[in-house]
Amino acid sequence: MSARATFTRMEDSTQADWALIMPEAMKMARALPDRVMAHLKLLDGDFGGFPIDRLHHCLQSATLAHRDGRDEQYVVCALLHDIGDTLGTYNHPDIAAAILKPFVSEANMWMVQHHGIFQGYNFFHHIGLDRNMRDQFKGHPHAEQTAGFVEKYDNPAFDPLAETLPLSFFEPMVRRVMAAPKQSVYKAALKDA
Repeated sequence: MSARATFTRMEDSTQADWALIMPEAMKMARALPDRVMAHLKLLDGDFGGFPIDRLHHCLQSATLAHRDGRDEQYVVCALLHDIGDTLGTYNHPDIAAAILKPFVSEANMWMVQHHGIFQGYNFFHHIGLDRNMRDQFKGHPHAEQTAGFVEKYDNPAFDPLAETLPLSFFEPMVRRVMAAPKQSVYKAALKDA
């Protein structure tokens, strides 16, 4: 068993405690892409009534974005945009955005976080909701990018016959994008650990 900190209240922690904690935190951080890939695989076989399962929807979205020449960060956002489906039945975009937030631009994070409302234009009217709910974001700096993501990569990604790249194709991209946080309160501490 490795050494552990002994405090019972965070405020009583010491620099020596954190010298023990930070290397363990870095091991956990380095394994994040492994956990993300494993969680994505939970979507395999989960059709939820859709024409294709949730994993293949994510793969189709990422394939479309990749083939359209989008950069890796955007493609990874397309791949992970629905990863929150298993944990956030009512707020899956928030879950995906929270996972991606340290690693992607504000525009891409906003796109992932709001894609559900923008996708709603295509089906909300069938379930008794206002399909124009996205109009509340008119003029927002990232609204156009989000509408484009839905139109080009999320909306058309339900085709059982579409040629889709495998998860293994995208795994190196996930690992590169998640190699180091671009924005996090811990960024400086993680750099030195």
